[in-house]
Amino acid sequence: MSDSAPAGAAPATSNDRAVRVVGVIVAVLGAVFLVAGIVTYAVVSSTLADQNISVSDDAAHFAGKDVKGPFTAYAQADVINKHALEIGGGKTYAELPQDDPNRDTVMTASFLQASLFTSVVAFGVAAFVSVIGVVLMLLGWVLMRLARRPVPRTI
Repeated sequence: MSDSAPAGAAPATSNDRAVRVVGVIVAVLGAVFLVAGIVTYAVVSSTLADQNISVSDDAAHFAGKDVKGPFTAYAQADVINKHALEIGGGKTYAELPQDDPNRDTVMTASFLQASLFTSVVAFGVAAFVSVIGVVLMLLGWVLMRLARRPVPRTI
C-alpha cells in the first residue's frame, strides 16, 4: 500500500497517475489560454488607444469617449457608417457609381468601419479564449482531485 493512501483504500494505480498528469496538462493549458486572452485584449485596447480616436458627438452611445474597448469601437464604427451613408446619399461604397466624387470618402469610411469591427471581433475572441482558459483550469483541477480521491477497497 502506498504511503499516501488512507487505510482501507486501494493503492494508487497508473490510471490515477495518468488522470493526474492529464489534469495538470489541462490546467496548464488553461493558464496559458487565460494569459493569452488577457494579453491580446490589452494589446488591442492599447493599440486602439494609441490611435487617439474619440467616439463622435452624434453617436448613439459613448459620445466623446476614447475608443479603447469593444463597445466604444462598435459605437464609432456605427456612427462612421451613418456618416458614410449621409455622404453617399444613402448608398454604400459598392453601390456608388465609379465617377461619384464622394466615392473615395465613402471608401475610406468603409475601411475605417471594417478596421473597428475587426477590433471588436478581436476583443470577443480574446474574451472567449480567457473564459476557455478558466474552464480548462477548473477541469484540470477537478481531474487532479479525482485522481487523488481514495477508492474504497472491496472485500
